[in-house]
Amino acid sequence: MAGNRSTDISVGEKNKTNILQAAEKAFAQHGFKGTSVQRIADAAGLPKTNVLYYFKTKQDLYQAVLKQTLSLWNSRFDLACETDDPAETLAEYISEKMEMSRTHPMLSKIFALEILNGAPNLNPYFNDEHLHWMQGRVAIIEAWITQGKMNQVDPHYLLYTIWASTQHYADFATQITRLRGQKMKKADFAQATTTVIQLILNGCGLTVPPHYERSQHDQLS
Repeated sequence: MAGNRSTDISVGEKNKTNILQAAEKAFAQHGFKGTSVQRIADAAGLPKTNVLYYFKTKQDLYQAVLKQTLSLWNSRFDLACETDDPAETLAEYISEKMEMSRTHPMLSKIFALEILNGAPNLNPYFNDEHLHWMQGRVAIIEAWITQGKMNQVDPHYLLYTIWASTQHYADFATQITRLRGQKMKKADFAQATTTVIQLILNGCGLTVPPHYERSQHDQLS
């Protein structure tokens, strides 16, 4: 019996992953209104009833995709504390978000579309979980400033700048491709990541960790 339960769990998790991946692509391409549960089910290779077993409504599925986006974006900074090195923590956070823009650009586009439409599906989350997360990160940055670890900067604007700088590479990928004449490759993202880290950390009076400085040099050599 225990073996059967384990198999059921693994199948269930696999199905949920397939559904979320299909939903990510569908919502990014067609928006919330233009996406049907049937479209997602077809893309996931599952019956519509299976999709509705895991997610009761299209709204539930859409919100799951949005929350997954924020969870992936914030995972590194979730672990930050006042005793951490701000240069290392911020560099890793920026690097993680740039990697998300490279590997999951559709999630960023879905989030951007939601925000442009007034974030109706995120209002409860913004008013509770995300606000609590933001207050916690602001407190940590303020502690770093008080301890003399970094320059006096507004923590809110610092975080907004990080978000804008990193998510740009997903949301405005078409513009970047047109201006460059080709899509960004992994090496290009590595160089861009190092540049963003240098710009933001230097503005905070922080020294860029050596391994991030080397990343750009390695890509240019």
